[in-house]
Amino acid sequence: MRYALMTEPQQGLSYEEILALARAAEDAGIEAFFRSDHYSSFPGESGLPTTDAWATLAGLARETTTIRLGVLVSPVTFRVPGNLAKVIQTVDEMASGRIEAGFGAGWNADEHAQLGIAFPEIDERYDMLEEQMAILHGLWTEPDGWSYDGSYWQVRGSSRHGEVARGGRRHPHIIFGGKGFERLARLVARYGDEFNLNSASPDDVPAAYGRVRAACETIGRDPDEVVYSAMTGVLVAESEKDLRTRVGDLLAAIGQSDANGEAWLAERRKRWIMGTPDEAHERVRALEAQGTQRIMLQDMLPRDLDQVRLIGRIFSA
Repeated sequence: MRYALMTEPQQGLSYEEILALARAAEDAGIEAFFRSDHYSSFPGESGLPTTDAWATLAGLARETTTIRLGVLVSPVTFRVPGNLAKVIQTVDEMASGRIEAGFGAGWNADEHAQLGIAFPEIDERYDMLEEQMAILHGLWTEPDGWSYDGSYWQVRGSSRHGEVARGGRRHPHIIFGGKGFERLARLVARYGDEFNLNSASPDDVPAAYGRVRAACETIGRDPDEVVYSAMTGVLVAESEKDLRTRVGDLLAAIGQSDANGEAWLAERRKRWIMGTPDEAHERVRALEAQGTQRIMLQDMLPRDLDQVRLIGRIFSA
């Protein structure tokens, strides 16, 4: 099993805090560090400062050395495809080819409204996502002079302006995050290197991965070329006593009272990797048995660097 740390810096983290978190993950031997791409602060207190995902990744690219870095996921509505292609290519060059790029249709209407970003209905967002991926893939892989005619964007006489050393790969590692329904499954099959099932539990995995595999087979692609991953919350501690303390810290961080928080937590216990090291490994084995190859451990206590170090000891040994 492979592991990555997935974080939510829109919880008010400054760049320096994000850097400390990424360096703690690197020092702990965790394979990759991912951050969300949101402009609105949640869960917990609203109105906290937030940072841009790709701007912060550029900084991390220069201030880390070995850990892979990525975004899960960038909404199609935030950036036009040509600009996004150039931003990702630039950050990947700064990171010497360590970047992984996640893409999705987006879901948070409030953060769009707060910044004046258009937020069409879901079907239109998927139309846009299909065009975005065609353009990104074309700009990264087609010869100079490539053109594209879409309903939202058009490309004329493209130029890649240089390459990034990625060990023979023509583009960054492409991830699609979501539930793997029909339209997303088709995008994974056509463009994706990895499918990440979000809010995953072992019960959800077979159907989601099955849809992606079927989409690959439909277009004649080997389904085993795709990495099948899962994103799940993580809350671990060395002992039950320490776990109870960390549960209290989490409920405070997300703004839940003890009464409401227990209900919130009870629902997540069914699918999070939660508990002592032995209990955590048991949850991992359940996901692995259903075909999961990598787990994105979603850390909702990003200032708790001791938990990051413990995650490294549990999962990177």
